[in-house]
Amino acid sequence: MAGMQLDDIALFVEVVRHGSFSEAGRRHGMPPNTVSRRIDQLEQALGVRLMQRSTRRLTLTDAGHDLVERCAVAVDSIQQASQDIIAGVETPSGLVRVAVAADFFDFYRMEWIAEFLEAHPLVRLDFVLSDSTVDLISDGIDVAIRGDETRNPNYVVRRIQNLTIGLVASPAYLAARGTPEALQDLAHHDCVTFSHARNPASWRLRGPDGAETEVAVKGRFMANTAQALRKATLEGLGIALMPVMVAADIASGHLVRVLPDYQRSNLGLNIVYPSRRHLPRAVSAFIDSAVDKMRTGLFAAGQLTEAHGPILKD
Repeated sequence: MAGMQLDDIALFVEVVRHGSFSEAGRRHGMPPNTVSRRIDQLEQALGVRLMQRSTRRLTLTDAGHDLVERCAVAVDSIQQASQDIIAGVETPSGLVRVAVAADFFDFYRMEWIAEFLEAHPLVRLDFVLSDSTVDLISDGIDVAIRGDETRNPNYVVRRIQNLTIGLVASPAYLAARGTPEALQDLAHHDCVTFSHARNPASWRLRGPDGAETEVAVKGRFMANTAQALRKATLEGLGIALMPVMVAADIASGHLVRVLPDYQRSNLGLNIVYPSRRHLPRAVSAFIDSAVDKMRTGLFAAGQLTEAHGPILKD
């Protein structure tokens, strides 16, 4: 039994179905004598004769009949599974889990998702919406769209666009508390920040001379979604290093730039996935679609600007 090979059983089933060593060999790309030798090896491993050979025909023994009846379905299942996997590699199919910011669909149009699903009818999408950074491997994520720095050197990071994030506040807040004139003045202001385990939070900003300065900030309002921070800033609860779509708010006068010479730079909108090796076709198709939509659909339309970054964290 130890010398028995499962592919020899599959070959035996093929010999029975086609009635000859030569036809089974032709389908498997091997000469008839090789097929006959492997059937001999199978019989030796089982310790029983499976078929009687003559110059004109092959006749199954009782043991041969029993083996075919019990194994033919399993052989077919294995072959079908292999074909399905190959087809899945060639045609996008299966589930793709995508980690994005909680406010992702505030700017990424649902019609783009509909277009993708229509183009790839065998693909299913599962979006995990959270402003917390997930672990792609342990959380079972196929691809993430991020604006924060990716610290895992094993991940593949594909840059979509560079982003520069600035400080903003509402006119009402600045009228009540004054406008900061230097970076150090932020210590005397309420700042709207993402929820942090540590307190105070800190912002690293690049000044007009190109040097980076880290400044500690504090405030009375924190939240873990970008849209909540935007609403708090509009309501006058403090100054924000705004990781939301604020271009329209600035244009309308509902928000005002603060210390415009200081910005958070060297950031980008990124597509992140665990590995390039054996990347499923469905994942690859979604990545290509998302990159195209965000480059040509969002940035070209001006929906993402230097003051925007809904997936960024301070």
